[in-house]
Amino acid sequence: MSMDGLSGFHVLMYSQGERSAAVLTRSRYFVMFLALLCVALAGYVVSAPTNDIRPLVVWHGLGDTYASRGIAQFESEVKKLHPDIFVHLVYIDRDAKEDERATFASNYGNVNAQIDLVAEQLASIPELGRGFDAIGFSQGGQFLRGYVERYNDPPVYNLITFGSQHMGISDIPQCRSFDFLCEVARRAAKAGVYTKWAQENLVQAQYFRDPNQLGLYTTLNSFLADINNEAMLPTSRNVTYADNLASLENLILVLFLQDKTVIPKESAWFGSEAPSEEFAMLSTQSDGQQLDDRGAITLGTCPGEHMHLTGCWEDLVRKWVGQPF
Repeated sequence: MSMDGLSGFHVLMYSQGERSAAVLTRSRYFVMFLALLCVALAGYVVSAPTNDIRPLVVWHGLGDTYASRGIAQFESEVKKLHPDIFVHLVYIDRDAKEDERATFASNYGNVNAQIDLVAEQLASIPELGRGFDAIGFSQGGQFLRGYVERYNDPPVYNLITFGSQHMGISDIPQCRSFDFLCEVARRAAKAGVYTKWAQENLVQAQYFRDPNQLGLYTTLNSFLADINNEAMLPTSRNVTYADNLASLENLILVLFLQDKTVIPKESAWFGSEAPSEEFAMLSTQSDGQQLDDRGAITLGTCPGEHMHLTGCWEDLVRKWVGQPF
């Protein structure tokens, strides 16, 4: 083999070596580039602005469900006002029909057990860990207040209630047309509202407050008398309830001016039919005193019947919901 041939072979080998080295060098640069890019992107993710808006929790009312068209529409409208907000819809049962049934009876008719369940539910949601604002529709309002007083962990900042029965009802709310099961529960509740069975199984019985039988109510009522701190002896009042309620930044109470479902409709403002306690919870020596003293209670109205929002909610949600932490 001639020297030229050898030279050609070595030249060939040398050229392949150079190419291999070049490819290897480029590969190293590419790997370094990817590493730097990952670091840069990681830095961007860390430094990118996070959602710092308070989330919102909504608890629906009697005969409704967390999955109803109306609740879904409300959630959508809230997100139009506050595009980045996280909204959680409280449920007692994932099955929408059972969730609706739980608003008046069924297997989940014990309000105290419902609040316990919801407290566990809220505590399990990472997005709610720093606290949240809350909206309660009808009976969902006093149930959320029960959560605030008994748990409040994670804490509620602003609580808005629409047409809620904070001071109870003196008549069981009417059912929707052709809602047979609700009507059966309503009649049963009226027939034996303070019986042990009714107080453990019929939701409306647990916030029935007869102004003519207040002694019976404070003794036998299983839910409302407790969260209202209506103890026979002042020394028996639950101080934790009062302190937790006072920890709210704001309590917004909305009354429907033509409300014929809630009797009395002034219950939405803690009003009572008993003349001596017209607005008992907002007076001195009450759980609402501290909030009232610092001007943290807002009394609002909506025109129309019970839960006919007709746009009156927008200004309230714009003002009290979606604020930064």
